[in-house]
Amino acid sequence: MPDGSSLQPARPKESLYEAHKKIHPRAVSGRFRRLKWLAVAGLLGIFFVVPWLRWDRGADAPGQAVLFDLEQARFFLFGIEIWPQEIYYLTGLLIVAAVGLFLATALAGRVWCGFGCPHTVWTDLFIRIEHFFEGDRAERIRLDKAKWSRRKLLRKGAKHLFWTLVAAISGFGFVAYFTDAPTLAHDVLTLDVSGNVLSFLALFTVGTYAMAGYTREQMCKYMCPWPRIQTAMLDEHSLVVTYQTHRGDNRAPKRKSESWEQRLERGFGDCIDCNQCVQVCPMGIDVRTGAQADCINCGLCVDACDTIMDGMGRPRGLIAFDTLARQAMVAAAPPSSSPPFSAVGGCAAGGCATAAPDYRVPLLRARVVVYLVVMVLVGALMTATFANRARFDVSVLRDRAPLFVTLRDGSLRNAYTFKVANKTREHRAYALAVGGIAGAILGAAGEDATDTGVVIEADPDSVATYRVYVTVPKGAVTAASTPVTFTLTETTRGDANSHDSVFLGPAE
Repeated sequence: MPDGSSLQPARPKESLYEAHKKIHPRAVSGRFRRLKWLAVAGLLGIFFVVPWLRWDRGADAPGQAVLFDLEQARFFLFGIEIWPQEIYYLTGLLIVAAVGLFLATALAGRVWCGFGCPHTVWTDLFIRIEHFFEGDRAERIRLDKAKWSRRKLLRKGAKHLFWTLVAAISGFGFVAYFTDAPTLAHDVLTLDVSGNVLSFLALFTVGTYAMAGYTREQMCKYMCPWPRIQTAMLDEHSLVVTYQTHRGDNRAPKRKSESWEQRLERGFGDCIDCNQCVQVCPMGIDVRTGAQADCINCGLCVDACDTIMDGMGRPRGLIAFDTLARQAMVAAAPPSSSPPFSAVGGCAAGGCATAAPDYRVPLLRARVVVYLVVMVLVGALMTATFANRARFDVSVLRDRAPLFVTLRDGSLRNAYTFKVANKTREHRAYALAVGGIAGAILGAAGEDATDTGVVIEADPDSVATYRVYVTVPKGAVTAASTPVTFTLTETTRGDANSHDSVFLGPAE
């Protein structure tokens, strides 16, 4: 007889991970939505226009104002030219940018993520295209669930076509920062593009299409580390998107037959549980559940809630940019109908449910001051370093084999490879001299040695390489290694640069 347990139906296998649910953000209007559109237009305009700006650097120099020339290993920023050995300037800029992000987060939460992040900017644009071709949230959901038809194919196809077009233009914009933009445009239009350029165009195009079209909030939640880092930058005085729990809860739909006074007597607040704040959120979160790391402080839920409050005749600010410190003060304050404080997107003249003591956001807090000081110090250090940087760099490499050569008269000779980097856009001549050993004379390959030094020339914006010999009289060195100093002096301006090395001889 079979075991009774075998007659029971098998349990469905449960997954340890929840499947991804596509987010369909609903369109909304309001001041924060308008501010986001201004940010999108301004940032995209800067991104696409900057590569076309011209800057005269001379006949043989690139004419693009901002160019990251990887082939020549030069970064051009208008009148500034950064060489590979000056990468510390880029490090300084990254430090200033990072601390600036810390400062913005301490003051206003993830406001950078909501308005200035490139991923947010392109995602906003792609969602707008999707909305144009497929309709608003409810219509897009119905379209996704519907069976494939001619209508669905046309609407989906048009959306993806425009996505691809925007992604391709964006890919061109990215590559234009690394090569001359007019030349790149001509090569693309004439289909005369090299394999390297074509591969980077494809890479940036596919990357933009995938991240702005598909990954969207997943990029922010799972790939970007900043949501986990930014929580350490916040404090109780940071301005973040908050839900006024003391005013909104308990949440429930409002009956048409009851007044607001009757609703409040039943223990319900101003939130009618319409879920509009959730539907407009590009991250798909519910701000009413409390502060969340995934909230990007875009303010769209504020616009949605304010619209509902206006329709209901209730004061705005149920969802608003506010601080946790003020929230705690409001929650502990006695009821009132005319509070003295109005947060960003806060209570209108109609009053709120509670009143808080007069509160002002303390801008100059300890962490804010620290961030400002670090930014000023790093910026000042970079400015001073750049203002005093040398117009040329010197590099000396002594030959490893042979260590030294003994000439017929008993004098000793060492060979060195000497490089001078001329950072100017003019032809320069330099006088090279050596010190540290009495009677030492210099000579370049193919030239006679002299005790007055040698003349080295370098073309504009280039590195000149010379092979230099140092010869010392017999008995001038008594140690196996003797320090020497090479000094290079520009003949026209008198600028000097030196480099320490050693002269090797036989051990005693």
